[in-house]
Amino acid sequence: MRLTLRFLVTLTSVIGMGVSLCLVAQPVTAAPLPNPVAAPSQLPSQDPFYVPPRGYENRVPGAVLRTRQVQLGWRATNVPISATQILYRSTNNFGNPTSTVTTVISPPGVGPGAPRRLVSYHSFYDALGSQCDPSYTLRGGNMSERPIDISLVTGLMAAGYTVSVPDYEGRGLRWTIARESGYAALDGLRATLRQLRAPARTPIGLFGYSGGSVPTGFGAELAPKYAPELNIVGAAAGGVVVDPIHNLGYVNGKKDWTGVIPALMAVYDETYGLNLADYLSPKGTRILRQVAGQCIEQFADAYPGLTDRQLLKPGVGGILDVPGARRALSANIMGTLGTPRAPMMLGVGNSDGVGDGVMITGDVARLAGSFCRRGVPTTFTEYRGQSHTAAFIPWSVEALAFLDNRFAGRPTGGC
Repeated sequence: MRLTLRFLVTLTSVIGMGVSLCLVAQPVTAAPLPNPVAAPSQLPSQDPFYVPPRGYENRVPGAVLRTRQVQLGWRATNVPISATQILYRSTNNFGNPTSTVTTVISPPGVGPGAPRRLVSYHSFYDALGSQCDPSYTLRGGNMSERPIDISLVTGLMAAGYTVSVPDYEGRGLRWTIARESGYAALDGLRATLRQLRAPARTPIGLFGYSGGSVPTGFGAELAPKYAPELNIVGAAAGGVVVDPIHNLGYVNGKKDWTGVIPALMAVYDETYGLNLADYLSPKGTRILRQVAGQCIEQFADAYPGLTDRQLLKPGVGGILDVPGARRALSANIMGTLGTPRAPMMLGVGNSDGVGDGVMITGDVARLAGSFCRRGVPTTFTEYRGQSHTAAFIPWSVEALAFLDNRFAGRPTGGC
């Protein structure tokens, strides 16, 4: 019997993106009370599980390289749910072999080879340090981590979904990098299906907000050519990063979210070899050192009023004047890498007439219009008066209902 999601949405805390959702599936069976549990003893950057075996480059994308059973947890509290973690082969931004990990949570009583409904859940972990990786935080690591991932993942599992949670930023923590994130999400699904011996045409949904919109949107765009065998029935992306050039200009000098400027500069420098050190001011050098190794909760609002010019030497202008920066940023604009085959659901807040504080409403609306013109059934919702953090609540309810309808084969409208 198909379970229908009943959503009880509760705002329990707001610390950066610390919004907690409790998703209750009907019916729900009682679970044992949580027990204390030791947090993982090693960060992903130190854990040999994450190191791919010799010769993995010759394996096909999505190949299972290594597995282990883990216990879920949050802030040293045991959640009575076990999961399988899979190290798998993927492809990086430049088409070369790489590897990363996904955490797979199955509903009780669903064994290997059984029919499933699979959701790739994409955390908004926007990271410069491996302690932010979902594969680590879902096991109770990172005591400052928000509770939202464990809430949503366990809620989806209780509703009968098998959930795959990829570390889509990879070992290089390349957040907002389009191809690498999309490939990691798709290969995580391939690895999940292989490990579970699930039917080839298992229906799949993609789900992600904010940073998680990157693997969701680009995964849907890249799938028809990169992973055409995957049966993706719908993709829901909210608080969408469409054009990072526009986003950097929007947050420049604002009170909130300016910490993404040095963090993105660091990521694009590492990914595209911009030689940014030659252009940084003393303040820029200091702030980029400060954000190194941090999670977005630490750096997002840490520098009110910061501008990209303050981070660069006099005469450089802004980040777009650094040689190669504009080209690198332009290579990661959503809607430019392919046309999704599956229906899409897009949503974004609008708190100031331009955007939600970090994402630009018009960019998301134009992306939805572009998909529609290309024949992709796309729904778009603007949450007026809602900030990026606040819009997550109505978006998540709408997005999960969208996926529930898609798995049921019901049309979702749009266009």
